Amino acid sequence: MNITKRPPVSVGEMLTEEFISPLGLTQGELANAMGVSRTTVSGLCTNRRNITVDTALMLATVFGNSAEFWMILVKFAAAQRFMESAQHEKSENSNRKCNPYRVAIASRTSAICAFVTATLVSPYIHT
Repeated sequence: MNITKRPPVSVGEMLTEEFISPLGLTQGELANAMGVSRTTVSGLCTNRRNITVDTALMLATVFGNSAEFWMILVKFAAAQRFMESAQHEKSENSNRKCNPYRVAIASRTSAICAFVTATLVSPYIHT
């Protein structure tokens, strides 16, 4: 897996750069559409406020996408923070050695790919 140095897109950045700005909305207009205060929207845009399930449902209604989209962004951001924290701890405890079992992983991956191809893909291939 390639790990980049670029931080992941935050929920606030996604909301601002991919929804509010392109649609020419203001935070106040979005707040009115969602039925919340401008402070709430400002908190979401600056990542000071978390997206809850209720907020995800409101955003999905306003923007015409799914609540799952917003919740996946939240989960991805949390997972990314968790990974960064774990990598930081690992670098601090670098005296601990770990030896990868590449052959075992490659063999198991091949078996999984063969199973998925045989059971999920092959029935849909028309020759």
